[in-house]
Amino acid sequence: MDNQIQGPAWDLSSEYASTDATELEADLTRVLKLCDAIETLNDRLDGDDRIDAAQQIFKLRQEAAVLLQNPSVYANCLLSVNGRDAQARTLQGRLQSIQKRLGDVSEPLNQFCDLASDKEIDAYLADPEVAPAAFVVNHSRERRHELLSLNEERLANGLAQDGIHAWSRLYDQLSGTLECNVLLGNEQESMGLAQAAGLMQKPDDATRRNAWSAINSAWSQHEESCAAAINAIAGWRLEMCRKRSATQAVHFLDAPVHMNRISRPTLDSILAAAEQYRPLARRAAKLQAGAYGKSALGPWDNRAPAPVLDPGADGGIPFDRAIEIIADAYGKVDPSLGEFVHMMVENRWVEGTVGAGKRPGAYCTGFRKSRTPRVYMTYSGGASDVITLAHELGHAYHSWVMRDLPESQLGYGMSLAETASTFGETLVRDAMLKEADSLQTRMDVIWEDMTALIAFVLNIPTRYEFEKRLYEARDERPLRPEELNTFMSEAWTSWYGDAISEPDPMFWASKLHFFISGISFYNFPYLFGYLFSLGVYASREKFGDEFFPRYQALLRDTGRMTAEALAAEHLEVDLTSPDFWCDTLQALEPRVDTFEEVMNEAGFGS
Repeated sequence: MDNQIQGPAWDLSSEYASTDATELEADLTRVLKLCDAIETLNDRLDGDDRIDAAQQIFKLRQEAAVLLQNPSVYANCLLSVNGRDAQARTLQGRLQSIQKRLGDVSEPLNQFCDLASDKEIDAYLADPEVAPAAFVVNHSRERRHELLSLNEERLANGLAQDGIHAWSRLYDQLSGTLECNVLLGNEQESMGLAQAAGLMQKPDDATRRNAWSAINSAWSQHEESCAAAINAIAGWRLEMCRKRSATQAVHFLDAPVHMNRISRPTLDSILAAAEQYRPLARRAAKLQAGAYGKSALGPWDNRAPAPVLDPGADGGIPFDRAIEIIADAYGKVDPSLGEFVHMMVENRWVEGTVGAGKRPGAYCTGFRKSRTPRVYMTYSGGASDVITLAHELGHAYHSWVMRDLPESQLGYGMSLAETASTFGETLVRDAMLKEADSLQTRMDVIWEDMTALIAFVLNIPTRYEFEKRLYEARDERPLRPEELNTFMSEAWTSWYGDAISEPDPMFWASKLHFFISGISFYNFPYLFGYLFSLGVYASREKFGDEFFPRYQALLRDTGRMTAEALAAEHLEVDLTSPDFWCDTLQALEPRVDTFEEVMNEAGFGS
């Protein structure tokens, strides 16, 4: 990789010099002492001075959480760059037991906050250091009718380790060790599922289809195990819903909706809008299919790249140029945004090197002690890399603008997590499209735009429809693999219609998200985040000079408001009404028109 193309290495030394640094050891020692102090105070939560004890525990736990998060992020950053870093792996192993210890001693305070009377909570929140946690506390108390006794909660958590979480670990182990045989040319090649999945990003249609077929064939050999796992995970959650329904019925969607800080009417409105605009996303899918000489996409085409129009064209966008593009696009919203992008690079808070030991993917993280963000990716110079970098820098700006807030206000639901990132990505994508000096660049940029539209408006609802139907049916009995295949196929057909050549019946088994034990319905938050961020982007024209202050205020409030309150306060819209979502989707039609123009110019028109 040309050193002028790839990105820089990040600098983590401002946090710790090494995995055995004195400062790191001091932080962990302090965390353990704080855990001991919390455990001692827990005995007082049943006494006359329980309010004072709860306030002290809150402060100690908050300090411990910050000190424990720092080395955890540090270890993960090291392993992202070098997956074989033995010292980082050792550190990560040490942290697991400390994290469990802090979680165990924190549970009594969680119970206190959920079960205490309103009068006691008012007294608890009267402490100036505790007061900023009011939203988090009161939001959690909205579900206090679901709580079991402390002993029952502890029993459920303990049994879950060899129950619901064990099934999830089984799936992880299976997916990590399973191999498949992919036909490449005239030869069968054995490889892991991740490697095979990577082939579905190749430009050759036969390679993508063969990889997809091989992956499904491999999962089909284990469909009984996967069915047992998904039935057990869903069954566990449904049984917990029944146990928690002593005072009022608990629905399987209550937890994921609440976790994302949205309401059921909002979720229903989003899905209704997506259903109304399915034809627009299907149109984009058919246009993409035309680039590969087909009338409809295959399920193996979801990650297909833009067609290469000129195989001899040149070699990529240097990282420094990418930063200029991003900073310029960001700066058109407000100069401080462009300055932030340059600051991230100057401080060496961006990792963009190309290395054999690096983990795939891209993410943004941050250190809670210093309140500084870090961006990770492998930058190799493609237009999609520029857009990915813009996306992750958006995440970084979100945390940066919140850096002076109380610790208890820094967390936000997954539904709002993509607000700044997709906003930044859209800024840069539009700027690149406007300034593109070649048809290939225009194709690359608009192709990514259409891939996102298809994924969020067709694929995500497909997953949601399957999972919802699974839970409704599992409430009566476990489901056979062939029934799960049918549910999955019908969901694909329902959303993609004639834009897909055939459904993907084994998608329920191959998609990790259905087997995550810590969270269910890991799908609709993506659709919410995509459309909400585009709605924010569209509001620039509506608010004019007021937009940037509103945007900053919106980001700062993501940790202390529901999504509905946030939108009403800063965007003056009602998320429970389909209008906002439909207006956002309608605004995407010109983008599909542009894509069709580019396709025609490239010679792919009908």
